[in-house]
Amino acid sequence: MAGPFDSLCEKIHEYCGSPALAGRGVQIMEVCGTHTVAIAQSGLRGLLPEALRLISGPGCPVCVTDRSYVDQALWLASGEDSTAELPIIATYGDMVRVPGSRGSLAQARAGGAQVAVVSSADQAVTLAKANPDRQVVFLAVGFETTAPGTALAVLRARDEGVSNFSALTAHKLILPAMRALLSGGEAKIDGFLCPGHVSVILGWAAYDEIVRDFGRPCVVAGFDPGNIVKGVEAILAQLVAGRPAACSVYPAVAHDGNARALKLLDEVFEPADATWRALGVIPSSGLALREEFAEFDAARRFNPPAEDSSDDPRCLCGEVITGRARPRQCALFGRECTPREPVGPCMVSSEGACATAYKYERDE
Repeated sequence: MAGPFDSLCEKIHEYCGSPALAGRGVQIMEVCGTHTVAIAQSGLRGLLPEALRLISGPGCPVCVTDRSYVDQALWLASGEDSTAELPIIATYGDMVRVPGSRGSLAQARAGGAQVAVVSSADQAVTLAKANPDRQVVFLAVGFETTAPGTALAVLRARDEGVSNFSALTAHKLILPAMRALLSGGEAKIDGFLCPGHVSVILGWAAYDEIVRDFGRPCVVAGFDPGNIVKGVEAILAQLVAGRPAACSVYPAVAHDGNARALKLLDEVFEPADATWRALGVIPSSGLALREEFAEFDAARRFNPPAEDSSDDPRCLCGEVITGRARPRQCALFGRECTPREPVGPCMVSSEGACATAYKYERDE
C-alpha cells in the first residue's frame, strides 16, 4: 500500500503531465542551504519527473557573502590598522576557509592571526569579556535566522560595558534577494520553496509581496524529504490551478512569524544596501547597526578599506547560487575545486550547493 510520501510523488507526476504543465519544464528554487542538503542527501531528484527541476538559490549565508567582506576580515586579522595587538576574529566555522583575494582566515591563522571559532554571537561577547585588553571582532553573517543573535550580543555588550567587542555586519534579508532574482530574469523560476528557519522569524505571510508582484507560488517547507515533497506538490498545485499564493506546510512557521525576534531586529538594526555575491548591490537588502549602537560597529571602529569584490572568473559559484548553473557545469568542480581545496565558497560551506553535490551527487 502506498504511503503519504508515495502518494505525493504520484501527484507530482500527475501535475507535471497535466495540460497546464505538460510540454514545459518547471523550475522550483529552494532558497535555503539546508533544503539543498536535504534534497541531495535523500536522493529526492531521482524520484521527480524529468520535467521538474529543483535549483539552488542564494540561501547559503556563506555563499552569498561577497569576497570583499572576506578581504576586510583578513585585513582586520592581519592588524594592518596598526593596533598594538592583533584583534581576535570571532567567526562561525564555515567562514574560516572561505577564500578571499589574499587567502583565507585559516591561512591567516596559520600565519599568526588570532581567529576563534564560535557557535554564537553571545560566545564572542564572552570571549571579549575574558580578554579585556584585546579587541574582539565578530563576523556577523547570515540571514534573519542568525541576525537576532547578533542583536542580542550587541545589547549584552552595551549593558555589560564590553567596549572591546564589535561586529563586522554582513547580515542579509532574503526577500530583496528573491525580488532581485525575479527582476533580473536571468534564471527561470516558476516557484519558491521558501526557507524554514528564516520563515520562523519572518512568518509565511512575508512572501505575499512576491506572489503579488511576480505571481510566483511561495511555499515554506521543513527539512525532511516528506515535508519537502509536500511543499513541491503544493507549488505544482498552485501552478496547475493558476492561483499562486504564499503558504506553509511546515508547522513550526506561523502566519506572522516571531514578533519578539522581529522587534529585536528593528531595535538594533536598520535596512541598508548590501553587496551580494553574483547579485551585486541590492538596495535595503542588508542590516546595519543603528546609530545608537555605532560604538559596536567594527566598520566604523576600524574603517577597513573597500576591497575589490571580483571572484575567480573560472568559478561558477555566482551562477550556481542564482539558479543559472548546476555545480557540475563548472569546469573546476571536483578537479581544482574540492572541499579540501575550495576555489569558491559554494564548495566550502556545509550548506553550499557545490559541497553538497560533491558529497552526495557526484555520480549524477
